[in-house]
Amino acid sequence: MIYEEIFREFQRQKVRYLIVGGIAFNLLGGLRTTADLDILVEMTDPNLLKIIKILEKKGYRVKQPVNPLGLADEATRENWIKNKHLKAFNFYKEEGLQEVDLIIDSPVRFGRARKRAKYIKAGSLRLPVISINDLIQMKKTAGRDVDQWDVRELKKIRRWSKIR
Repeated sequence: MIYEEIFREFQRQKVRYLIVGGIAFNLLGGLRTTADLDILVEMTDPNLLKIIKILEKKGYRVKQPVNPLGLADEATRENWIKNKHLKAFNFYKEEGLQEVDLIIDSPVRFGRARKRAKYIKAGSLRLPVISINDLIQMKKTAGRDVDQWDVRELKKIRRWSKIR
């Protein structure tokens, strides 16, 4: 499974996160190609510090010309959000073309979404996945063509799951 090493380390270190985006779409029953991992995280300094250290240890780098540890400092993070309009923070790994996006600006807040999250078992892992309703809300806000297609498909999945 792609990103398995990250999920294992997140689980081991008790990182507070939810899988969102295309991988969540697939885990919830959709089918489309996606390569990046989008995560909605608890925006506390200690949680963000764990995430940054895990990703760096696994060989991920940042595209932004900044020190990623600034994300784990509330004052710096708030400055980036306000003055640089930070919406997501990207980490990439050149080998395997893997990318992880930490969603910073979301219409769905982590605390609320975590209460409604779905947990999906994948081998020995228990993956926290955003609920269909919360993912629909995020994708409606994003507004890209692929997100609008995802919304239509997620609504079908939601209707189908109610019938079962």
